[in-house]
Amino acid sequence: MADSKEYISCPDELGAIHISEDVLAVTAAAAVLDVEGVGSLAGNLGSNLAEMLGKKNLSRGVRVTVSESTVAVDLSILVRYGSSVQEVAKAAQNAVCAAIENATGFTVEAVNIHVAGVTFEHPRKAAQG
Repeated sequence: MADSKEYISCPDELGAIHISEDVLAVTAAAAVLDVEGVGSLAGNLGSNLAEMLGKKNLSRGVRVTVSESTVAVDLSILVRYGSSVQEVAKAAQNAVCAAIENATGFTVEAVNIHVAGVTFEHPRKAAQG
């Protein structure tokens, strides 16, 4: 594994299992996007520019930190207008923690939700129009 990506390794009787940070980031992003009240992930200038160039990245707005067999996740989200920010953020923490622990078996040390803004667009209206 000569590339510079970070991996979590899990020894097994047949060898070892290596899971990339990217897998964890996409798992976290998918889980948070399923939470009622989350409008979208909030990216930075670089990820927004890449998206304009046609390179979609589901893990934009997600940062994963790996140490030993624990994971810490930072997510930046936009909350839909009218939703309770506290309730959405707490539901997002629970969803991300459960998704990563169920998918990988690793312990989630922390899920930090950063509410970067509010979105006024309702997903059903956006899909129709």
